Amino acid sequence: MLKPMEQMSPADYAELGLKSGLEIHQQLTTTKKLFCRCPAGRYSEKYHAEILRHMRPTLSELGEYDGTALMEFKTKKDIIYQLNKETVCTYEMDDAPPFELNQDALDIALEITLLLQCNVVSELHIARKQYLDGSIPTGFQRTTICGIDGWLPYKDRKIGIIQLGLEEDACREVSDEGHTRTYKTDRLSMPLIEVVTYPHMYTPQEVADVAQLIRQLTRTTGKVNRGIGATRQDVNVSIAGGTRVEIKGVPRIPMIPGLVHNEAGRQKALLEIRDKLKQRGLTPDNFKPEFFDVTDILKDTSYLPIKDVISDDFKIKCVKLPFFKGILQHPTQPGTNFAKEISDRVRVIACLHRIPNIIHSDTDDITISSANWLKIKKLSKLENDDALVIVWGSARDVETAGREIAIRANEAIIGVPNETRQALPDGTNGFERILPGPDRMYPDTDLPPIALSEDRIQRIHANLPPLPWVRRKRYEQSGLHGFMIDQLLLSGKADIFDRLLSELKIEPMLAAVFLTQILKHLTRKGLPVKKLDDRSVIAIFDAYKNKKIVKEAIPLIVEEWLNLNSRPIEDVMAQHPIMEENDVLSIIKESIKNNDLEMIKDDRKKLPYLIGKIMKQIRGRFEGRKIIELIERQQKL
Repeated sequence: MLKPMEQMSPADYAELGLKSGLEIHQQLTTTKKLFCRCPAGRYSEKYHAEILRHMRPTLSELGEYDGTALMEFKTKKDIIYQLNKETVCTYEMDDAPPFELNQDALDIALEITLLLQCNVVSELHIARKQYLDGSIPTGFQRTTICGIDGWLPYKDRKIGIIQLGLEEDACREVSDEGHTRTYKTDRLSMPLIEVVTYPHMYTPQEVADVAQLIRQLTRTTGKVNRGIGATRQDVNVSIAGGTRVEIKGVPRIPMIPGLVHNEAGRQKALLEIRDKLKQRGLTPDNFKPEFFDVTDILKDTSYLPIKDVISDDFKIKCVKLPFFKGILQHPTQPGTNFAKEISDRVRVIACLHRIPNIIHSDTDDITISSANWLKIKKLSKLENDDALVIVWGSARDVETAGREIAIRANEAIIGVPNETRQALPDGTNGFERILPGPDRMYPDTDLPPIALSEDRIQRIHANLPPLPWVRRKRYEQSGLHGFMIDQLLLSGKADIFDRLLSELKIEPMLAAVFLTQILKHLTRKGLPVKKLDDRSVIAIFDAYKNKKIVKEAIPLIVEEWLNLNSRPIEDVMAQHPIMEENDVLSIIKESIKNNDLEMIKDDRKKLPYLIGKIMKQIRGRFEGRKIIELIERQQKL
């Protein structure tokens, strides 16, 4: 096991040979989907029909099957799609050919391609990428490459961008239990870009930093979706002697460092296991697992995980793993061990999802009785260096599980298997599927190539927003601190911020706080902040600049305006005129004369009480700082 992440240094990770890359998927803001004209971004829990399908692998152009497709086929899943008639059509169900590619989505993808300094391709070629997990009803995703060989500046080096792709999004998973997986199709076929980096990050924190930088770059366009599910990060991790492992679907960037650290530790542990097995003389060629039916021995067991699921179509199988004694208990991630690697395979591929789904001879936990263990050890002719794994369930699933246990044990002899793994909330990861290979991709015969004209590229290039790292340097020079800059770059409000500073000379901190914190606060109150367009923002700050309203009135005016349906914002501003100082002074004098101030015995509380009382009467119509000055002056008289 590695040291805790906070104790690791860059030199420690360098000694491990840690390398990591990113695949970031980002939904684009369009009104229509990518290959049909159904509305995009319209989510609903309602559905009007269900479709049941079963997925089967197909041969690639070279006559090969993709390993992931074959693995998914083993699961024998029933795939159920819940359809809402407002968001899907016959295209999504593969009952109609694709429409022309959404040109708005393509323009956005090309804009981000240029921002990433990529070389834009001269011609788009649509390909099909197999997805046998059922997340796409057709069994494949239509995808295309827009640009290659880009880069991002990070610290004192460049992070290479392999490619930017434009593709259709998959369904939303509702549930996955046993042999049934259910999806909603409202998200299906929404335009999505995929940014793929080289493995140029060498510590867990660097991976998170670069993910944040790409997030800021896509947000700077103002043309990408936000919120849960709109952005998903896949993190590729390897160490020296290991192999590329993809941690799929990381929902939040702050999770990335822990996931990368723990995966590096897992690969180190798997290499230690490989070396132990090698020392014992095991090779993939001489490893001979054995299988035994132990149903009769355990059919009357009192061990509840087995007892509770016994039925007519029920089998219990024991797999003997020669020379594996002690290996199943070898720690691999915080709080877990190699036995979970086997349990995960059984859960995912054999669909034995109830945990525990295996028990083994290395454990000290109380499972089946010692008498039953003795019978099984005798039946299997267990030697001192062997280990036993017992699995139970329906006859078909147990047969699949037995094979997968043997396969995973055999992979342990080799080292680290190529896998796609699922990010778990505690920072660890679990098996999801075999890592896809090149055989899953093949040309799409329904759509012709799309030429990208030089005029189109020049038009998009002429309207590119400033790069986030260029803006960051400018914002630092204006006095903004790092956290505020991060919030501004992620808010999608950087363009209007620049206008407020250049056109109206508004104080940077005032404009930044309004566009990030205040608007976020109003959003949390349930107000339709998207209704606030740039013209209205300029109008409010122009009134402030020309001393028609005070600073404190700005959030009050916006909140009041958002609560109204069609009233012009200028009418709302007219209700918040600046008060004359003499009028404010009269209110202060009257409040000081009021007897209720004498009821406050603690002199330190009198001023805050008085300020609060006066602010209720004149809030948003006179500067707060001046009100305090006037009150303090009157109290001294």
